[in-house]
This record gives sequence, C-alpha cells and structure tokens, in this order.
Amino acid sequence: MKAFPVTDDLAKIARRIVWFEPPELSLSDPVRFLAYAMARATAEDMAKIRQYISDRDFIVALDTAPPGIIDPRSWSYWNLVVAGRQPAPPMPVRRFA
Repeated sequence: MKAFPVTDDLAKIARRIVWFEPPELSLSDPVRFLAYAMARATAEDMAKIRQYISDRDFIVALDTAPPGIIDPRSWSYWNLVVAGRQPAPPMPVRRFA
C-alpha cells in the first residue's frame, strides 16, 4: 500500500488524530495512519480517507495493524464493516523480547 498524499484535508485529519507528529510523517505510513483513523476519525474524516484506498487496502491495514492503537470496539466494528468478519479475529498483541 502506498503512502497517502499530503492534501489539505488529509493533513488536517492527520493533525487531529495523530496529534504528536507532523502530518507528513503519519501519512507516510498508511497502515499505522489507518489504525489511528479506525480508532479516532469521524465519519466525515473516514469518507475523505476512503477516497484514497480500496477495501482491499483497508483489509490489509486491519491484518497488519500495529498493536495498541485500535480499541476493541473499533476493531470489531471495522472488521465487520470492511471485511465481513464476525466475530472479529484476535486483536494485534504487543510482544516483548
């Protein structure tokens, strides 16, 4: 999956949902950005984000999401809505070496 373009709309969304880093950085990692979006974006935000990705890209983001970003409720919702998975697969887990 390629990085999101840094448009005015996406930069505004990125600034709000990934507030601790510049939009250019968060938009350059589409899987991580989508994980934050799944947990924090509004319906209007997600409509703008979805203009740049396919359903398949969204499923890839779910399947490779970093642990600790998406809350359980959002995890269940997006797995059902985008991938038709019910019940949702186990959430990503942090592993310590």
